[in-house]
Amino acid sequence: MTPVTASHRIGVVEDDARYRAGLVALLDHAPDFACAAVHGSAVEALEVLERDGEAAPLAGCELVLMDLGLPGMGGIEATRRLKRTRPQLRIVVCTVFEDPDRILGAICAGADGYLLKRTPPAEMLEHLRAVFAGGAPLTSGVAATVLRLLRDPDDRTPPPGEDAPSLTARERDVLRSLVRGLAYKQVADELGLSIDTVRTHIRGIYRKLQVHSVAEAVSRAIREKLA
Repeated sequence: MTPVTASHRIGVVEDDARYRAGLVALLDHAPDFACAAVHGSAVEALEVLERDGEAAPLAGCELVLMDLGLPGMGGIEATRRLKRTRPQLRIVVCTVFEDPDRILGAICAGADGYLLKRTPPAEMLEHLRAVFAGGAPLTSGVAATVLRLLRDPDDRTPPPGEDAPSLTARERDVLRSLVRGLAYKQVADELGLSIDTVRTHIRGIYRKLQVHSVAEAVSRAIREKLA
């Protein structure tokens, strides 16, 4: 782990020593990222954060790459706990698992993206950049699974008596693009809108869904089939 002078400080929570070392090297060699915290388990990461508070390396991170199959505490629960205490912290899952239950669980826990470990290094960096551009990146196979979850008639629906939010057709288009992991600029290009118009629609989506982030909006869209 090199001295942190890059624009974005990234933390890594990964128990596989070889893969962890590869992530650290990838981040430290990118011009706009640097690895600022490394933990081999979520238990260790949360214990250090609780013990050292703002002095903990993880406290200075803007984004955490989180494995799911961790010893002691899984990545989904760790994501949920970190998001509860540090809602502005971006968390991107990086895992070998691509089954619907884990994908949905991670997104509903607040994950800002879901990437597979087989993602090529250059693509991995582009996905992380997309997070800072407002996106919620999903590797292609994961995106396909998310879209199937949205289409599945047996999937979750709003609880009885709870009215579905009255999103406009354009807001649904924007929300659908967010579910696919597109960044604001990509949404604007795809829909033929200005980025300011996209931001206006996103503010409307947040207000109507009573959420405060892309991850929360995507989570509700999947759970209630809104897009």
